[in-house]
This record gives sequence, structure tokens and C-alpha cells, in this order.
Amino acid sequence: MLQQTPIQAQGRYIVRRASSPDDIAAARALRQRGFGLATPDADPYDDSCLHMLIEEARSGALCCCFRLNLMAAPADLGHSYCAQYYDFAKLFEEHGPLVEMGRFCVEPGLRDADILRIAWGALTAFVDEAGARMLIGCTSFAGTDPGRYGDAFAELAARHLAPEAWQLVTIAPATFGYAENCTPARDGNRALAQMPPLLRSYLAMGGRVSDRAVIDRQMNTLHVFTGLDIAAIPEGRKRLLRALAR
Repeated sequence: MLQQTPIQAQGRYIVRRASSPDDIAAARALRQRGFGLATPDADPYDDSCLHMLIEEARSGALCCCFRLNLMAAPADLGHSYCAQYYDFAKLFEEHGPLVEMGRFCVEPGLRDADILRIAWGALTAFVDEAGARMLIGCTSFAGTDPGRYGDAFAELAARHLAPEAWQLVTIAPATFGYAENCTPARDGNRALAQMPPLLRSYLAMGGRVSDRAVIDRQMNTLHVFTGLDIAAIPEGRKRLLRALAR
């Protein structure tokens, strides 16, 4: 498992495992704020996940949270959040073990690129220790109107779709097939600006996405399955991430 001691990064933040009910409650409250929900965000998958917290070192204020779920055997897929919406059993057969990252939230209004870098450093440490071969997750766009993200979806369709070998199937009842509905992106910079920062990070390291977005009205999001083959990450990027994890 990921080491229990805090990881100091950039001198301002620490990242650590949630270790108490109060920690989990704080993460759920941040998720409530991040997703704009009426009540703290909780679901049945929380109990089987490792929860990570990034805090401001001086004040102890929670700045970011996310959860990690190791799927080392086929039976673990039933405990996966992604499996509600996507059939990725064939992907597991070819690329398991998998680590699922979910519920990634940054305190609304807090804009500091170091937070995302530190999160990736902690994630890298977990993936290395778990011996995982692929990282997966549902990457969310705010709101449920695909029209807000026309350029982003067009860019994803043109350059970042998962290969057919993944045999990925979207099984959610409400979806938007952007790969078949989007015209070519009119503005590459606008396409990137429309994407969540987490998704841009995935793509920069070679991540791939599903060809459909799930319309999740309960969470008020659109999300796409995102997968990152660990072996495909450039070696230079891996060295930088592992340096953050020390």
C-alpha cells in the first residue's frame, strides 16, 4: 500500500491517506462543493477505496481529494465505479491489474497547478507499489449539456479515442456519442480550455478515451472513460512523477 507518512511537495502541500472517519467526512464535503451537490457526496464504492487528501501544510486546509481502487482480479471489477457505465472486462484481461482513480476534486476557486502535479506523484507511488499496468477512471465535465464542449469532444474524437483492441463498451442508459456527432474542432486552444485539467493531464501522458460520454444527471456531469497504459508514459515523464512521490 501507499506509504502512510505524508509526502512533502513544493514546500506548501502534503498528501496523505485518509485515516479516520473525520478524514472521509472532509473528503465527502469537498466532493459536495466540487460537484455542486445538495448533500455530502457518498456512494457504496467509498468503503472499498483508498482515499487521498492533499492539504495546505501550514493551515491543514483540505485542497484536493481523490480515491483509488486496485483491481487485481476479475472479481474486483464488480466493486468498480466505472463498471456501472462501461464494460471493460476485455481490457482487464489484456492489461490487468488496473487502478481506478475517481472522485477527483479540487476546492472550488483554488487554482494551483502544483496540486495536480502532487496528486500525480502520489498516484504514481500507488501504481508502482501495486504493480498496476493501467490507470482508469471516469473523467467529468461539469453539467450535462454536450453543446458546451463541442470543440473538446471533437478533439477527443479526432486524436484520443481508445483503440479497438480495448473492446470498450459504454453500457449506461443515457449517453452522447460524440465520436459520431461532432464536427472537426474549430479551435484547438478552445478545445483544450474546455477540457477538465485532469483529462488534459491524462492525454499529455498518452491517455485514451471512450467514444461516448455518459450523461450523469445525478452528479450533474458528463463523463468519459479514460485509460492510461502505464507502459506508454514517456520515461522522462515517469521520472518526474516518481521524483514528486519521494
